[in-house]
Amino acid sequence: MDIVGFLKSQFICHLLICYIFIVSGLIINFIQLFTLILWPINKQLFRRINCRLAYCISSQMVMLLEWWSGTDCTLYTDAESYDKYGKESAIVILNHNFEIDFLCGWNFCERFGVLGSSKVLAKKELSYMPIIGWMWYFLEIVFCKRKWEEDRKTVMQKLLNLRDYPENFWFLIHCEGTRFTEQKHQISMQVAEAKGLPKLKYHLLPRTKGFAVTVQCLRNVVSAVYDSTLNFRNNENPTLLGVLNGKKYHADLYVSRALVSDLPLRLQACRRRNIKDAFQEEYYRTGTYPAVPIVPPRRPWTLLNWLFWALLLLYPLFKLLINMINSGSSLTLASFAFVIVIASVGVRWMIGVTEINKGSTYGNNDNKQKQK
Repeated sequence: MDIVGFLKSQFICHLLICYIFIVSGLIINFIQLFTLILWPINKQLFRRINCRLAYCISSQMVMLLEWWSGTDCTLYTDAESYDKYGKESAIVILNHNFEIDFLCGWNFCERFGVLGSSKVLAKKELSYMPIIGWMWYFLEIVFCKRKWEEDRKTVMQKLLNLRDYPENFWFLIHCEGTRFTEQKHQISMQVAEAKGLPKLKYHLLPRTKGFAVTVQCLRNVVSAVYDSTLNFRNNENPTLLGVLNGKKYHADLYVSRALVSDLPLRLQACRRRNIKDAFQEEYYRTGTYPAVPIVPPRRPWTLLNWLFWALLLLYPLFKLLINMINSGSSLTLASFAFVIVIASVGVRWMIGVTEINKGSTYGNNDNKQKQK
């Protein structure tokens, strides 16, 4: 292992990265709080400012993928569609099979300049999570309880509120509603059999109601739907911990573009899921997609943003550490050690949120009746 690779694997480097992310994120959340005074005065200015502030947070995660781990992200699409990316608002359908698929989705957004304004359909619990969850609140992210009877009215209203959004945005959605596991897949296919639907080998049965409502509410705002299928070469099993350790992965993302005006609402999700399953089969067989591979240029802004916050926050941290060491106080040093332990636990908890085996139980046995 070279010296750079060795340093990337060291826990002290991970702590410093997480320190920068947490402190800068809380500072930005605090600034976002003050932008609320703009909402009744100039709603569009509030939105534009929060797009930039949100970029300062989410781009740090993308920096880890692009610059720290050096992960290659190859896009497979057609030239006509490629020219449209970043120049229109769109709904992006993602598969939910990997621990870092959300990060690859953000990378896709970043390469085409819409990371700051990107939206998601997220579970309500995430709105209470510091930094990311609070950032999403100011971005007018659509949160749901995943109980359609309770969600329908609030989700539709929040989607309709985006009709006058001042910037192009991509609305990222996982149609399955939860991350793929073998247990969830088995239950999902039992539901498919009961409903007379085709069985899928690599995906869960899509939740057509949420997709249909999203398309219906955003029909006059978004121009197209980007149906995306993500895979990793050589049977790689990427994790956020691996990215943090500087491990390089090789992501392949197939994207097909369809005009919203061409989509039947309720049936399209199921039909496209069958197509995605076929693409997945093709990828496992050949190791590639039936489209032209393109590597979108990597932009420097994620790295520059991280370097700015690193310079701003590391100097006072190191100065504090030097003063603590020079003081020679046992109590001071013990307090510092305690903070390190707490920070270590916090870092492990944040990473654990992305792990598949610690994902939500949505779609498991206790939710089986809800799928019917």
